[in-house]
Amino acid sequence: MGTRFLPATKAMPKEMLPVVDKPLIQYAVEEAAAAGCEHFIFVTGRGKNALEDHFDHNPELERILKERGKFDLVEAVTSWMPKSGQISYTRQSEPLGLGHAVWCARDLVADEPFAVLLPDDLILSKTACLKQMAAVHTEVGGHVVAVSDVPREHTRRYGILDVEHDNGRLARAKGLVEKPDPEVAPSTLSIIGRYILHPAVFDVLDRKEKGAGGEIQLTDAISQTIGMVPFHGLRFEGTRYDCGDKVGWLEANLAFALARDDTAEAARDLITRFHG
Repeated sequence: MGTRFLPATKAMPKEMLPVVDKPLIQYAVEEAAAAGCEHFIFVTGRGKNALEDHFDHNPELERILKERGKFDLVEAVTSWMPKSGQISYTRQSEPLGLGHAVWCARDLVADEPFAVLLPDDLILSKTACLKQMAAVHTEVGGHVVAVSDVPREHTRRYGILDVEHDNGRLARAKGLVEKPDPEVAPSTLSIIGRYILHPAVFDVLDRKEKGAGGEIQLTDAISQTIGMVPFHGLRFEGTRYDCGDKVGWLEANLAFALARDDTAEAARDLITRFHG
């Protein structure tokens, strides 16, 4: 519900918060497309109509831009959009947890591997994070998640891997614990909002068992399939920004502005001005 960004998110979905000049949800779709995804499923809810509008044409806007000769802006609002038939929407009528949201897409996913991207986690990298994961998935199959090491006192915020083997880049896990207390956490290797999952996870989600926070947890369902399918965590190349947090969102805006040729100089000047 985007409560950490109220009042901005009272009428606007948090996924539409802009980083520089693109909403978070657009970055997620572009990352998925870069990884080779061809069908994009949005699990939405009440008040999320802006998401659907963003991924549709706006004929009046496009006509006005063309009449004014602003063809670069026409390109900016149309070039990244998936083609007709590549987008599907399904509604989560109650906020029962990430596992439930994924379960809502089960009939659209059918019996094949699928990716889950949480737009709150924005990743700046030379190679799209999901593309890195897809390359690993081709080799090992099963479940592949993006992971990073966190301070032990932060383990209660994440799903934490119980590691069986770790070569410094790819960790094979024998278990997974959702938001463990630091003193009992099996490691400090935490899942962030990128998953490539085997469809076996839907068999567990069908039971609608509640876990931490009284929610249907995706990590619980993944954990129950370990042993049936391989499970690996990839330490991806890139920097993750938590855009569900105000300071993380501000940091992402600066980082992405500095990474772009058209905004880097102005962003550096701005930072210099604030730091004297």
